[in-house]
Amino acid sequence: MNHSSSDQSLYLESDGEEERKNSSEEEEDDGAFSDHSDTHNQNRHHSKPNSYSTAWPKSYRQSIDLYGSLPSPSPGFLGNSSLSRFESSFMSLTRRHTPEALPAVTKPLLVDEEAAKRKRSSHSLLSSKASSRVSHEMGISNDSSFGQAVLNGVNVLCGVGILSTPYAVKEGGWLGLLILFAFGILCFYTGLLLRYCLDSHPDLQTYPDIGHAAFGTTGRILVSIILYLELYAMSVEYIILESDNLSSLFPNAALSIGGFHLDAPHLFALLTTIAVLPTVWLRDLSILSYISAGGVIASVLVVVCLFWIGLVDEVGIHSKGTPLNLATLPVSVGLYGYCYSGHGVFPNIYTSMAKPSQFPAVLLTCFGICTLMYAGVAVMGYSMFGESTESQFTLNMPQELVASKIALWTTVVSPFTKYALTLSPVAMSLEELLPSNHGKSRFYAIAIRSALAFSTLLVGLAIPFFGLVMSLIGSFLTMLITLILPPACFLSILRTKVTPTQVVLCIVIITVGAVCSAMGTYSALSKIIEKLNT
Repeated sequence: MNHSSSDQSLYLESDGEEERKNSSEEEEDDGAFSDHSDTHNQNRHHSKPNSYSTAWPKSYRQSIDLYGSLPSPSPGFLGNSSLSRFESSFMSLTRRHTPEALPAVTKPLLVDEEAAKRKRSSHSLLSSKASSRVSHEMGISNDSSFGQAVLNGVNVLCGVGILSTPYAVKEGGWLGLLILFAFGILCFYTGLLLRYCLDSHPDLQTYPDIGHAAFGTTGRILVSIILYLELYAMSVEYIILESDNLSSLFPNAALSIGGFHLDAPHLFALLTTIAVLPTVWLRDLSILSYISAGGVIASVLVVVCLFWIGLVDEVGIHSKGTPLNLATLPVSVGLYGYCYSGHGVFPNIYTSMAKPSQFPAVLLTCFGICTLMYAGVAVMGYSMFGESTESQFTLNMPQELVASKIALWTTVVSPFTKYALTLSPVAMSLEELLPSNHGKSRFYAIAIRSALAFSTLLVGLAIPFFGLVMSLIGSFLTMLITLILPPACFLSILRTKVTPTQVVLCIVIITVGAVCSAMGTYSALSKIIEKLNT
């Protein structure tokens, strides 16, 4: 990266000629679509500095990689190089490898294949050095296997939403479970649509890039704001989650200072924020990325504990439940929608795969595993607790049982590693907006991150209703990200290539998403206001 511009041009031209030869030989030898797709993905990895990655938010790719990926352990991770890497600033790393220029995008996005090849080859050597350096320093692999991609997808999809699936059945009735399966099918399809959008142009890497390609700079900013709002709202949910579960473990906890009295929920919300604040300040989040990889294990462990209590510890099945509850069905719509909130990370998973032709199978496996887990927990939890089901089934579990304690403490510990990873993308995007003379100041970074953390505390204390807040997030934000924007972007980017069947299907999905979003948002807001007034 220290070569002069003339040296760089020499390298680029010579390497470009070699790549064009290699590319033509590969296509002559292998005519299969999967091989072509895999080669296309390798070239995509070598073209990261582009007109999309230089537009705000420039930090999205790196921050979401840490948020949603399970890094592959490398020999250097436990060695001295890793220790020295932890001393450097993650934010400085991001700025150091991010191009500063913002060229205007005026050409059509759907270029012919030969032009795409020429463009990819022209940037191959320079960008491959930059991307490999970033990947090495951050511990993110650009050659994810099928298994790694599946674990990444499950880690993103199967989060705290699983705790509320029994509550969703309570709100919507047994027939409401059909909504869960319907959303699973629709979200799987819209995940594939994101892949088609990425394949339409070699420079597209992330969801904001897709929004940029579909609707210009306005689309990029709108998509980014929606994604960041969802991450911020998830951080609020972590605060409420900690407050609820710790209060159930220590209901008599309280603190009085001067004239202020804090009961258990308020006290634990405050203590949680103070505890996670140092992780929000971390300069290198890669260590948290490794720890948060246990999210899949934590989800499975909590599910096992629920089934153990129901089938082994003789809590048993006590409730037949309600077939359908139309009055509160819209709340369950938002809760089920929240379960499939992973589309913001899917493009990152796809572009990091060694064999992108396997992405549909990866997506199908992820949705299959998570849907079965969601449905199993929903049926078992509601059958056990019936109409007394809380917004988190851990609050219903008998605390004297060992399995209950394991489930509760697993639920309590998990957000401590995920909170910073969830909030940091939001913070990094705001830091990009600082003037250049303040952008490298550690003080401003800490101030922004601290303000964000304490704002999540204030929001969590103002509306401490875990299930209703989750329903609001699922209805308003997740529906936009998973059901409305993907088909809209697909139709905009590939409008000259889509079939009539695809057009009809996309319009149907957009309509379903819009109706569910409107109903769920209105219902969740109404119930939140009702609870605040009581």
